[in-house]
Amino acid sequence: MKQTRALPLLALGTLLLAPLSLAAPVDPLKAVVDDAIRPVLKQHRIPGMAVAVLKGGQAHYFNYGLADVATGAKVNEQTLFEIGSVSKTYTATLGAYAVVKGGFKLDDQVSGHAPWLKGSAFDGITMAELATYSAGGLPLQFPDEVDSSDTMRAYYRHWTPPYQAGTQRQYSNPSIGLFGHLAASSLQQPFSTLMEQTLLPALGLEHTYLQVPEAAMARYAFGYSKEDKPIRVNPGMLADEAYGIKTGSADLLAFVKANISGVDDKALQQAIALTHTGFYRIGEMSQGLGWESYAYPVSEQTLLAGNSPAVSLKANPVTKFETPAAPGAMRLYNKTGSTGGFGAYVAFVPAKGIGIVMLANRNYPIEARVSAAHAILSQLAP
Repeated sequence: MKQTRALPLLALGTLLLAPLSLAAPVDPLKAVVDDAIRPVLKQHRIPGMAVAVLKGGQAHYFNYGLADVATGAKVNEQTLFEIGSVSKTYTATLGAYAVVKGGFKLDDQVSGHAPWLKGSAFDGITMAELATYSAGGLPLQFPDEVDSSDTMRAYYRHWTPPYQAGTQRQYSNPSIGLFGHLAASSLQQPFSTLMEQTLLPALGLEHTYLQVPEAAMARYAFGYSKEDKPIRVNPGMLADEAYGIKTGSADLLAFVKANISGVDDKALQQAIALTHTGFYRIGEMSQGLGWESYAYPVSEQTLLAGNSPAVSLKANPVTKFETPAAPGAMRLYNKTGSTGGFGAYVAFVPAKGIGIVMLANRNYPIEARVSAAHAILSQLAP
């Protein structure tokens, strides 16, 4: 009798222990990402986010929530997000590629590549100053009345700089937008053609677009306004150059990997390296072409300061380097980007082989993006 009663107890004990032995091992990287991202999703009511992490040459994807609340479509690494001003790093790469190909030099006068600007303030502004927001105070956005090619040209021709070129940084879509436009023109191509038919294919980015094709529209997430209304970007003048890229976390991480590990195309590799070059600094932040960088390791407070409204929305005096600072592997490169319904952040450290992409379909505070990314990257560095 004792044996017949003991057998069921033994079987029960085996069943109780089985889930422990069969449970999937905990992914420590997922735990790190979850700890940083889930509170942000909750606090800012973000419908969906795609996070991609590069570590040891390997891509890791972590997807949260919905790309489309109405249909219930879930976010994945192929979901297309508007990346806003992160697009400027692509524009900068295109511009650097044009430099390598001999289209222009960074110290050329802007008006030398735009005959319609001869006799304007742009006679005394260089292409590098245009690319690095130090042309003399071009504003964040065009005035509302600039809504055509003619009104845009008239705006530039009659613009009077409030500052001497090269002395102040004023973050500006019209500044880098004109840079991208003229860079493409220097190679006798429209910007969109050069981007979509030359640069993106050369980078191996098959799912990155300026204009999302019909075949990919099902993967294009909706952004959400503060009122939770589904929205997408309403492009203005030079939108493609300043904030026009739509991409997924997989393709954007591939772009990050190209910035870390390089590419086989020699001209493109030279262009990527040129975008990492520092032209001046504001505090601890060094301004490159598109990318902004910091000595690594970098504190959360320093990153927050460099990405603060005081830097992005106001003019700041710059400390110019006597000669452009060569790319540094032991630096953290980053860029934020937003449209009305989307928020993006990218950061990477070449010397450590680590990087992160965060794409959300809500425009949530930049400080929350920076803090979450810093928390994750701090756990990745060997």
